[in-house]
Amino acid sequence: MMPQHIGEIAAMGTAVLWTLSALAWTSAGKHVGALAVSFVRLAITIPLLMVYGQLVRGQCLPADVDAHTWLVLGLSGIMGLFVSDLCLFKAMLLIGPRLSLLVYSLTPPLTALLAWSFFAEPLRGWQWIAMLITLAGIVWVVLEEPEADQRRQPKTHASRGVFFAAAAAATQGVGAVLSQQGLGDYDAGAATLIRVIVATAGYLFLITVLGRWPIMAAAVRHVRAMAILTLGAVTGPFLGLVLYMVALRHCPAGVVATITSTMPVLILPLSILVYGEKVSWRAAGGAAVSVAGIALLMLT
Repeated sequence: MMPQHIGEIAAMGTAVLWTLSALAWTSAGKHVGALAVSFVRLAITIPLLMVYGQLVRGQCLPADVDAHTWLVLGLSGIMGLFVSDLCLFKAMLLIGPRLSLLVYSLTPPLTALLAWSFFAEPLRGWQWIAMLITLAGIVWVVLEEPEADQRRQPKTHASRGVFFAAAAAATQGVGAVLSQQGLGDYDAGAATLIRVIVATAGYLFLITVLGRWPIMAAAVRHVRAMAILTLGAVTGPFLGLVLYMVALRHCPAGVVATITSTMPVLILPLSILVYGEKVSWRAAGGAAVSVAGIALLMLT
């Protein structure tokens, strides 16, 4: 079973790790802000991936790959780790996380359509059904309760927020497809390092243009935030992204995107255990539907 479903298992591991890192980003963001979180997490991840490369491959940098692979994986990093994240953070500021995640749940079908349109990667009928079931559960959880802040947002903010959330979904889909095409037989950790390096370069440019270096320096000096960011970097951009690349190697991009989109569902038990929150039967039902969809994706 393991070799046959390694892609789906890696995608599930990615979703769990990304959920843990999302909690870290949320906690650290309260101290240093979203842009600092986005940049510092990647900056911390680079040395981690370099150590991984030295231990596993005998070289800390991906110097054994051609320019075309660098280009494709680099573009995937810009789209998936830079543009998509910026758009999603902006959407959350405008319309709140719940509606943002609802629109962002378009990522799996968009990813599948992009993979099919440009690289003729087909999905079987039952895979489409399983994806729809999983996404239905995610939407069910996300829409459990309207946000008070969302109801007070002006219409202009709502339309802009939906636009940025949709842009985040689209660019994440493009990033996933490019990652899959650029990966080939190359080492997943080294491929992840290429994506992170290029995405970090994007943040360096943006921070310089915006003149935010004093804020970045203050973030680095914040001991508590840095400790949280380091933990989040290990679980998310490091281990999570490596597993993500493994999943893309062994599984259709649309299926991987569906499984990794279950973060709103996976965060429910953590909310109960860590924050003592109460979860309604409706949210539990949505989680059960998503689990059923993932189980169907695992069937042969």
